[in-house]
Amino acid sequence: MNLETDLKASIRTIPDYPKPGIMFRDITTLLGNARAFRRAVDELVQPWAGSKIDKVAGMEARGFILGGAVAHQVSAGFVPIRKKGKLPHTTVRIAYSLEYGIDEMEMHADAVQPGEKVILVDDLIATGGTAEGAVKLLRQIGAEVVAACFVVDLPDLGGAAKLRAMNVPVRTLMTFEGH
Repeated sequence: MNLETDLKASIRTIPDYPKPGIMFRDITTLLGNARAFRRAVDELVQPWAGSKIDKVAGMEARGFILGGAVAHQVSAGFVPIRKKGKLPHTTVRIAYSLEYGIDEMEMHADAVQPGEKVILVDDLIATGGTAEGAVKLLRQIGAEVVAACFVVDLPDLGGAAKLRAMNVPVRTLMTFEGH
């Protein structure tokens, strides 16, 4: 069985969540399957195995789970990118677009040093607004964003293409049509 088919089988789809017409791709079933979780983490980092990666940045909340595992795998530090107001020390912040409005995310100002190589990790890329904001935030403090990695891509929504247009290589393990 190929990688995509194998991993897709471990993801639960919930119709009409959080609203009618949406097919929600729930990765908690993949995370709960030890073999699928291990394989997903191994595959996310495969192109950068042996490269010097300084930090892995994960976006709240499933990006924390995947990003922590990826950071461990590449022997890098982990940087949480959180919603505004959740971090206790001096932060840098950026506003980003959501489907219905604007939100803000932040990270500690000293979490990444200028010139450090960073991989951005999250579970899914859809419109790319959050990931685009995270790339801008990392670059604002001088990080070199080596890649953005996601388990699931919803290519119809254009997020991966948006990141590639920012010169960020994008790695995804599977695609689902629609949104």
